[in-house]
Amino acid sequence: VGCRFQKIVAHKKELPLGEAHSTGTGKVLFITMDHFRADLLIGGFANVAKLPNLRQLMTEGVSFANHFSVTTPCGPARTSLLTGLYAMNHRSVRSGTPLAAHHTNLALELRKAGREPLLFGYTDTSADPTVKSERDPDLTSYEGLMPGFAEVVQMRFDTCYPWVADLENKGHDVSGYWPLYYPVGDGNDRPDAPTRYSADDSDTAFLTNETIKHLSVRRSQDWVAHVTYIRPHPPLHAPQPWNTLHAAADIPEARAIGDVAAERAVHPVIDAMFSQPTLKYMYRGFDGRLDAMSSETRQSLRAVFMGLAAEVDHHLGRIFDWLKQTGQWDDTLIIVTSDHGEMLGDHLMWGKQTIYDPCYHVPLIIRDPRNLSTAGTIVEEFVETIDLAPTILEWAGGTPPFVFDGRSLLPFLAGETPDDWRDHAFMEIEFGTPGTPSVIERKIGLDLLQANAAILREHKWKYVHFNGGLPPLLFDVETDPGETTNLAGDPHYEGELLRLSRKMLDHRMTHQFKAHSATVIGKVP
Repeated sequence: VGCRFQKIVAHKKELPLGEAHSTGTGKVLFITMDHFRADLLIGGFANVAKLPNLRQLMTEGVSFANHFSVTTPCGPARTSLLTGLYAMNHRSVRSGTPLAAHHTNLALELRKAGREPLLFGYTDTSADPTVKSERDPDLTSYEGLMPGFAEVVQMRFDTCYPWVADLENKGHDVSGYWPLYYPVGDGNDRPDAPTRYSADDSDTAFLTNETIKHLSVRRSQDWVAHVTYIRPHPPLHAPQPWNTLHAAADIPEARAIGDVAAERAVHPVIDAMFSQPTLKYMYRGFDGRLDAMSSETRQSLRAVFMGLAAEVDHHLGRIFDWLKQTGQWDDTLIIVTSDHGEMLGDHLMWGKQTIYDPCYHVPLIIRDPRNLSTAGTIVEEFVETIDLAPTILEWAGGTPPFVFDGRSLLPFLAGETPDDWRDHAFMEIEFGTPGTPSVIERKIGLDLLQANAAILREHKWKYVHFNGGLPPLLFDVETDPGETTNLAGDPHYEGELLRLSRKMLDHRMTHQFKAHSATVIGKVP
C-alpha cells in the first residue's frame, strides 16, 4: 500500500495544475434548479418569462416537452434524480426519510468510470442511520450529501453557511437566518419588495461565482459538475431589479376550477390540504391561508417567481459565457432541469405536494457537443427524471447499472427514438408524516402507509390512484390541460379507468424492487 501511495503522489507531482484525473471523455455540467416549471419555457408562460439564455440553449440543444419528475418534494425528487430509481424502490419518500446505504447512485457509478463528481450546491439526502453512529451530526439533517459526491461548495437551503459567511463578510447582519431572505423595514411585506441584499450578493450570484472560481483551475480536466440552484424556490422575494422585472399585469392568471369550495370538493385529500394554514415562508407576513389569498397577491407572487427564475437564467448565461471564453463550450455536455415544479397559484394552491401537473412537469434541455445536428429539436416522448443518471453516466464513459429504473436519453440526442420507449410517465407522492400524523392522515383517517398516491400520465389521459380506498381522479389532459374536470365518476369512462389502473399495476410490477431481482439473477454482485 505504501509503495502504491508513493507512485500516486509521484504521478500527481508530474502533472500541471488542473490536468490530474483527465480521462479525455468530455466535461459534464449538470444543472438542477428548484421549483422551476416546464411551462416557463414551453407553455403558458413562454411568451412572458424573460429567460434569454435558456431559450438560446434550446436552439443549440434538444428540449424535452414531456419531462416529468417521478416524485416530490425536494428530497425524494433529488434522490430519484441521482439514483435513477422510482420512489417505490429507493423509499426515501419524504424529505428526511433515510436513503438506504446499499443503493448506488450517479456519483458512485461515475467514480467507477474514473470520474470525480463535483457538487456545487445540495442533494437533500438523508443519511442511513444503520451505517452511522447514533450521535453522528449527519442524522440531524435532511440536507445531507449523496454518497460519492465531492462537496466543493455547500449551499444547503436551511444551513447555507458559505453564502451567509459571505454576507457577513460584506457587513450584513446575519443574526437571524430566515430574515436574510426577507425585505427589511416596516411595511415591506409586499412580495415585490426587494431583499435586503443586492443582486450581486444573492444566493444565486454567490453559487455562480463559486462555481466559476473552482472550475477555473480545472479547465484542463474532464470535470463533472452538478450545480444546484435553490431558486426560484420560496421565499418569493427577489433583489432589485429581479423583484420588478415582470409586471403582475403581464402574467397569465392562475388556472382554477372556481372558488376554494369548488377546489376542495374535487377530492378528500385536496379538501384536507386546504383545512389548515401552510407554507408560511412563502413571503414575509404570509399567514399560511391559501384559501384567503387575494388574486392581486397571487399575481404579484407569480411575477416575483418569474423574476427569481430570470435571475437564475442570467447567471446560467455567465457560466455559459465562461465556458465559451475558455474554450470548453464544445467539450461539455450541458443538462438543465429542475427537481420538481411549483403550483404557483394554480387550483389556488402553492408548493409542490399535490397531484397536479405543475408539481411534476419540469424542463429538460440537453446540449450534446457530439450531436449538434439535432440542435433545436423538441422531443415529445415521455421522459422522466430517472433517465438523467444513466444518460450522464453513459456519456461520461460509464455503464448504467441494471438496477437503474431510468434509461439513457442518448438516442434522442442523436435524433433516434427507441422502438420500445415508454408511452407514459409514472409519478408518486406521500402525504403522511412519521411520528406526528399529517392533516391528511388525521382528517381522512388514513394510517402512514395508506397516505399516498400514484399517477400515470399519458398524452391524453391522467389517472391518479389514491391509497386507502379513496376514489381515483381521471383527467382528459388533451382537452383539459388545466385538470379542471374530474371524469372518474362518469360511467362513460369506466373502461378508461380500468385500462389505466391495470397499466399502472403492470408498471409497478415491472419495476418494483428491481435491485433485489438483479441480485437474484446475477446482474449485480
